[in-house]
Amino acid sequence: MCKLTRSMEAARKMARALVVVGGALLMVGLPGPLAAQSSSIEQPSPFERGWQLNAAASALRFQSVKNDTKVESSSFATLSGTIAEDGLASIRILLDSVDTTIDLRNVRMRFLFFETFQYPEAIITARIDATQLADLAQVQRKSLALTYELDLHGIKKSFVAEAFVTLLADDRVVISSAAPIAVAAADFNLTEGIGKLEEAAGVHIIPSATVTFDFVFDRNDKGATTIVPQEPAKPGAAALEAAGDFDAEACLGRFEILSRSGNIYFRPGVASLDDKSFAILESIVDIVNRCPGMKIEVAGHTDDIGSDAANQRLSEARAQAVARYLASKGIAAQRFQAVGYGEAKPVASNDSSEGRSRNRRIEFSVVTDG
Repeated sequence: MCKLTRSMEAARKMARALVVVGGALLMVGLPGPLAAQSSSIEQPSPFERGWQLNAAASALRFQSVKNDTKVESSSFATLSGTIAEDGLASIRILLDSVDTTIDLRNVRMRFLFFETFQYPEAIITARIDATQLADLAQVQRKSLALTYELDLHGIKKSFVAEAFVTLLADDRVVISSAAPIAVAAADFNLTEGIGKLEEAAGVHIIPSATVTFDFVFDRNDKGATTIVPQEPAKPGAAALEAAGDFDAEACLGRFEILSRSGNIYFRPGVASLDDKSFAILESIVDIVNRCPGMKIEVAGHTDDIGSDAANQRLSEARAQAVARYLASKGIAAQRFQAVGYGEAKPVASNDSSEGRSRNRRIEFSVVTDG
């Protein structure tokens, strides 16, 4: 009985020794009994408290090719985004903030391609699996196949892209594209916009672009887990252009671009503005207000369906309808000269519905003395 007691006491001493040794090994980071136990402890979520996009440190770029060989790189200046505690990532791009480094090229992109007066923003959303980032603190950088949805120009589509997630600090992470991502214009009903850009600039444009990004996120402050919904984007608010009045060159360029938009609509055969026209007309009001002292010709054009006389009357009435709308927004009526050209100045063949649609248009120009 004494021998058994001595054996039990020896076993207890051995167990206590192992605990002490294991604790010591754990303290210096070496594998030991307690280190093995610690691996089973649930790790905090990598999305704890949520994350906010650091817009100043982030970048979203797209590369386009014109005339088959010339590559142009552009970016967006206004981004925002979050990663919620459940791993739902969202990036908001204000398309008016497109930056090609050239003012009138920015305006073409806004009005002719993205049609930001109607679609002012694009949204990227993705669900990030927390288990894939459980060891990010140890490895610092991981490659992920991200399934994401792009909401652009009124169309939503899902894609998969390779991305790198890099831990820069305990409270800062960057998500970067692993390779350029191809985006086809046709996927988002932007083919017509490509055609407008080609005609305006006199170039050939490959109808797709490649996109790269570096999104830097900072962890929210302690307790700041609620993401406040953002107000809808206001068209033009993020545009990269001079504040205040435009100079003569900027005004002339903008009126020429607006004349190519084709986004002023009328009900068939009459001069009543369609509701779809009001979005771009609001942008035109802003531009006319910022070109003070200039008298604007508002010109109406029609296709060749109907008699010459009827088309002449219709073109005049439609030009007058646009001028009245602009005047109703507080612009002096004497600043507009509404004229109609009927079917006399087509820009496309009237042999197709597409051509006739292009010929039914409103154009803007500056009236010069003499």
